[in-house]
Amino acid sequence: MLADKDRIFTNLYGHHDWKLAGAKSRGDWSNTKSILAKGQEVIIEEVKASGLRGRGGAGFSTGIKWSFMPKQSVDGRPSYLVVNADEGEPGTCKDRDMMRHDPHKLIEGCLIACFAMRAKAAYIYIRGEFREEADHLEFAIQEAYDAKLIGKNACGSGFDCDVFVHRGAGAYICGEETALIESLEGKKGQPRLKPPFPAACGVWGCPTTVNNVESIAVVPEILRRGPAWFAGIGRPNNTGTKVFCISGHVNNPCNVEEEMGIPLKELIERHAGGVRGGWDNLLAIIPGGSSVPLLPKDICDTVLMDFDSLRNVKSGLGTAAVIVMDKSTDLVKAIARLSKFYMHESCGQCTPCREGTGWLWRMMERMATGHAKLEEIDQMLDVAGRIEGHTICALGDAAAWPVQGLVRHFRGEIERRINEYTKKKVA
Repeated sequence: MLADKDRIFTNLYGHHDWKLAGAKSRGDWSNTKSILAKGQEVIIEEVKASGLRGRGGAGFSTGIKWSFMPKQSVDGRPSYLVVNADEGEPGTCKDRDMMRHDPHKLIEGCLIACFAMRAKAAYIYIRGEFREEADHLEFAIQEAYDAKLIGKNACGSGFDCDVFVHRGAGAYICGEETALIESLEGKKGQPRLKPPFPAACGVWGCPTTVNNVESIAVVPEILRRGPAWFAGIGRPNNTGTKVFCISGHVNNPCNVEEEMGIPLKELIERHAGGVRGGWDNLLAIIPGGSSVPLLPKDICDTVLMDFDSLRNVKSGLGTAAVIVMDKSTDLVKAIARLSKFYMHESCGQCTPCREGTGWLWRMMERMATGHAKLEEIDQMLDVAGRIEGHTICALGDAAAWPVQGLVRHFRGEIERRINEYTKKKVA
């Protein structure tokens, strides 16, 4: 269990002042000039040493990602930081609480990240529906400008850094970094082919790094306390704290900051009041947002909540959005609903995704009623396999994985429905 002294997001629930005075009283903007004085290379090496992995889903090393940015411009192009605050993954609601209740953590993180990557500005791309969160961010940014914490000679460091808020239009696909960049440029949000990668050619053709809100917001505290502190929390290669979103059939849905690698059962029982009707009433859990495969109770009994442990059971940590489903859940119908979501949110650029997501949804609707044939289960898996890994971005994977997880663990339930429907039809 994470000790209170190790919590980074000390105002996650909004019990305290979110403005600059309150943020400073909780330690934000403390010794920021000294952190910048370490120099770009030292900051990047300390972020690497902390073991911080991207908190937006992919889990790639943040420090290594920063190191891909050019150390100097050879043709005069500036570099940029883009913060992905789109947070469109169903079940995920951590970043919006950070921005609403602790915006200065993100702004300070933007300054440090921009300095480390020699970026001239940070653009926070926020989901358009997050009105209060965007308002708080813009207010906090103005406070930071007025206090000379950002802008010209930020924190008296001699480094100039601007921070802007850009409101999106609510498209799930714009959570993908290159689609986000396209949208930021004023174009239709569609993923780009890679290479070139954003570190070489990103927003407006300039070197760009795209990071999740949580990834950036935790950096100042890591550098204040030292990378060894962060690396000492959690498990090897899965270090630090993580904000988990727990929803569904629990007694106390919540966001909570805990250490990486906490057992899933302990996380739910300690912080969410347990499963509705008791742990034995559990049917399945989606451990990392709607795009990762669900897990049945027998795996949930022992699995740890980190990148590697969940990958080993053929699921993923994703955004750490824990969606709990008890035995009252119609699992097949629930996954059919997710299939409809991904069909709706496909940008239509790649044929396997544009056509395949519709096929998956229609097949899943038939599976939910049993109005299908047994051999169609394998046909549905074949369709999912032809989508997975065959698209420009990971939305195709996100559409395929929930269906694959359902069949992997609950194929018997689908077969039961089909057999019952067939018997009724014959009778």
